[in-house]
Amino acid sequence: MKRSLLFSLVFLATMPIAAPAQSSLLQSGPMVGYGQMTEVMLWVQTTKPADVQFRYWNTAAPDKKLLSKKVPASADRAHVAHVLIDGLTPGNKYAYELLINGKVVPRPYALRFQTQPLWQWRTDPPEFTVAFGSCLYINETEWDRPGKPYGSDYEVLTVLASKQPDLMLWLGDNTYYREVDWHTVAGLRHRWTHTRSTPELQPILGAAHNYATWDDHDYGPNDADRSYRLRTEALENHKLFWANQTYGTDETRGVFGRFEWGDVEFFLLDDRYHRSPNLSPNDGNKTMFGKEQLQWLLDGLSSSTATFKVVANGNQVLNPSTGGETLFNYRRDYDALLRYIKENKISGVVFLSGDRHLTELVVLKDTAFYPLYDYTSSSLTAGLSSFKDADNPHVVPGTLVNDAHNFGILRFSGPRTDRVLTMECWDHTGRLRWTHEVKARELRVK
Repeated sequence: MKRSLLFSLVFLATMPIAAPAQSSLLQSGPMVGYGQMTEVMLWVQTTKPADVQFRYWNTAAPDKKLLSKKVPASADRAHVAHVLIDGLTPGNKYAYELLINGKVVPRPYALRFQTQPLWQWRTDPPEFTVAFGSCLYINETEWDRPGKPYGSDYEVLTVLASKQPDLMLWLGDNTYYREVDWHTVAGLRHRWTHTRSTPELQPILGAAHNYATWDDHDYGPNDADRSYRLRTEALENHKLFWANQTYGTDETRGVFGRFEWGDVEFFLLDDRYHRSPNLSPNDGNKTMFGKEQLQWLLDGLSSSTATFKVVANGNQVLNPSTGGETLFNYRRDYDALLRYIKENKISGVVFLSGDRHLTELVVLKDTAFYPLYDYTSSSLTAGLSSFKDADNPHVVPGTLVNDAHNFGILRFSGPRTDRVLTMECWDHTGRLRWTHEVKARELRVK
């Protein structure tokens, strides 16, 4: 019996017998979204119009339970509800449960969230773990292309959840729109509802703080760019199905945003909404990010005081290979970004990316600057690439994985004066494929 099927059967078998009618009102989730020191956003989708609430409690004081406000999950919003939990205290861990129409809907896995600690000027930065990945394809036979199913090894999500990360970063292609989905809002919503309802996905949604950007397949058609006619609707759909704290700026639309966790600042980039077509002339106007978003990133890197500045993008950023959809093919953006980082001696920059259907760690070495890393993690469940990048001298030996579905882990640890980033790659069988350690002091200009 395949593991994905086995997990589904176990999932269903462990569902509490009580309140079956209430359980039938739950479509997907609950999901934990962004988290700050005093507030957290929770997300859920129901099967029909309903009122949603959450009961939550500090795990150190389980007898003192609180109830969130009641939020309607309405048909005009795909029966999705975002529920803000505020008035919390920093540095605490909470358990919670979901109520639909006033009745508890039990879940057969842990539901938890946390508030960020107030560590500044008080203690060393907290140790924490971040999981990340890309390319989540969930089969739907009716609309899939003929032949061998493109999605497989869903158990990778179970392995991922078992690592109990504090955060989960979704790096794009977090669902795959099909031809039948591209041209209507109903199609976009159907695809997200179908993917988000995958049983193996629920535990990681319910217990880690989930943040997401996108790439082409969860934005629009393959290789979609700013010319996609439903790009505004796609953006609103992304905001509906995720729970980041911010999207774009007042002046510039998109899914890009920044947030801090401990002494790390994360920059989520939008490589689609403002992107020039791939085949447009490389004449100095071709852009992946658009002038405004790129300036937002440069300003953000300059203003950040974080030990590590993690820049996450759907496409690879550093890889100088012209194969695929790398930033190198958009030389104005590529040159401007690297030049700015080096000229301003910005410390601690690390890149994350997806898209390639293979995993690898790319490093650019410069004798006048510190090594710049781009950790590409792909694919979670979508078809694997046979490309080996064998002739690319920038790939760290031993980090290429293209024979198994996988995900990445970042572990931030150590005292304030000696912070360490440990990068790991895990596959769908639970095997650790490689690990690479980088000290914060190694990511500074000497």
